[in-house]
Amino acid sequence: MTAPRQVLPGTTYLITRRCAQRQFLLRPSKITNAIFLYVLAVAAGRFGMNIHAYCVLSNHFHLILTDPGARLPAFEQYLDSLVARAINASLGRWEAFWAPSSYSAVALGSPADVVDKTAYVLANPVAAGLVRRGRDWPGLWSAPELVGGQPLTVRRPQTFFRENGSMPESVELTLTAPPGFDSPADFRERVAAALGRAEAAAGACESSGVRVVGAERVLAQEVRRRAVQREPRRTLNPRVAARDRWKRIEALQRLRGFLERYRAAWRARRAGDFAALFPPGTYLLRVAHGAPCAAT
Repeated sequence: MTAPRQVLPGTTYLITRRCAQRQFLLRPSKITNAIFLYVLAVAAGRFGMNIHAYCVLSNHFHLILTDPGARLPAFEQYLDSLVARAINASLGRWEAFWAPSSYSAVALGSPADVVDKTAYVLANPVAAGLVRRGRDWPGLWSAPELVGGQPLTVRRPQTFFRENGSMPESVELTLTAPPGFDSPADFRERVAAALGRAEAAAGACESSGVRVVGAERVLAQEVRRRAVQREPRRTLNPRVAARDRWKRIEALQRLRGFLERYRAAWRARRAGDFAALFPPGTYLLRVAHGAPCAAT
């Protein structure tokens, strides 16, 4: 059984989800880009998420976001479900869209870690050998200069969603700076510098003989194809990321304390004590079953 996930308000995360069998089901196209961005904007508004960066590759996506109201699981379930149904409908397929157990939410420990992971997200198409610069990627990719700028107005796609249905005709998506930065400009500048370093490192690999696929060939790929590299097996699935060793140890100790208190309360509840107090960050038992939880 998967260990319970601590969901605390105000946490900034790196979110990742992978397509079933690593197929190119998210391959960039006008309709796929429109569906994902529209659903992301609707989900962010509905669940109060602050979006900082995103990159949607052909067989997985990354988000950097902050969760002010501790509603990440509901947001992710809504996003994944609606994206899967809408894109499956556009592709004329019925099978599972997302790979089982491929959801990852890594809590970022400090502003420096947020910058590192944001640069990692935006350099992902370059590191994968798909394009020479992140902004050359033909799929969804959030340029650093969008942070703190005017909202993006996203119109409802003309597929899957009914014209007279409950989904809004248009919705706005604003990219914001995460907590811990002096200003949006501070975040933009730090991310742009880190992204430049990441892209330069990937370019060094290209000079050693690695061929770049290029946007044109990416767009020509068949969605039912899959990545040729073998998928790593039995690797770590981290819950936290911190470049500073002591901050990482501190975060892991807090997580261990949460798990110990959660399991003690769970055992008491199973024994009939429905007043047993669960630790802050308990999600499913609090939301679905009304279990009492300590204040954050």
